Amino acid sequence: MKFFEFDSLGFLSTLLISFAIQGFFFVFAFSFKTDKVTDLSYSLSFFILAILLYLSNQIKSVSSIVLMVLIVAWSLRLGIYLLGRIIKMKVDHRFDKMRNSFFRFGAFWIIQGITVWAVMLPAIYFFNKKEETSIVFAVIAATLWLIGFVVETVADIQKFRFKNSGGGKNPWIETGLWRYSRHPNYFGEILMWWAIFLFVVPVIESLGWLIILGPCFITFMLIFVSGVSMLEKRYDQKYLSMPEYVQYKRTTSVLLPWFKIRRKV
Repeated sequence: MKFFEFDSLGFLSTLLISFAIQGFFFVFAFSFKTDKVTDLSYSLSFFILAILLYLSNQIKSVSSIVLMVLIVAWSLRLGIYLLGRIIKMKVDHRFDKMRNSFFRFGAFWIIQGITVWAVMLPAIYFFNKKEETSIVFAVIAATLWLIGFVVETVADIQKFRFKNSGGGKNPWIETGLWRYSRHPNYFGEILMWWAIFLFVVPVIESLGWLIILGPCFITFMLIFVSGVSMLEKRYDQKYLSMPEYVQYKRTTSVLLPWFKIRRKV
């Protein structure tokens, strides 16, 4: 089998589907000037693509079922959480400078469509290979995925409760998993997508190794673009003048949950 020759949903068709989903929600969000569907559409896109890829695969192997369930479970959990959060917040201030601009707001949805497709590359490749993965790789990958899923879920719940309770002595959370990482939720998500790539590894051939761009892409986005980097800058602007925040930042791992770091002043 050649890398770009498939008889079911391939790379181009899934990209077009991803753009179609984003286009639908963009029209809705821009027309009603609402932020309630921006994050929801992200998780829903993964859900739809996973289901379509599975249904388009005529060979319903155990491996394909497991992979579909992993992606669907993650997308449902994240979608429900993000929907509940935006209903509570009512507005997402990340979009304040672009919500009323057709082109700037539209660019966000284009990037989101590309992101969904890029992150799904390992799954797209696997469903088109129509092969079983290695049991050893499947068990290891599923275990790592479950760890990432639990970490992201617990971290999200802890932060959501922290904000709704009015916070603690400081306006930033540093309890629970957040005591050991400044961004444990992003660590959990990155771990899950690398686990899915690991799940697919046994069936990769030749140019198929290019699908490693999927986990690399989400890692890059969450660390340097939309996740860690963005929040670190926001927190620094707000709290860098506070010694307690400086201490928390100096002694707490950025991403990987770890014990407190001892640094000399």
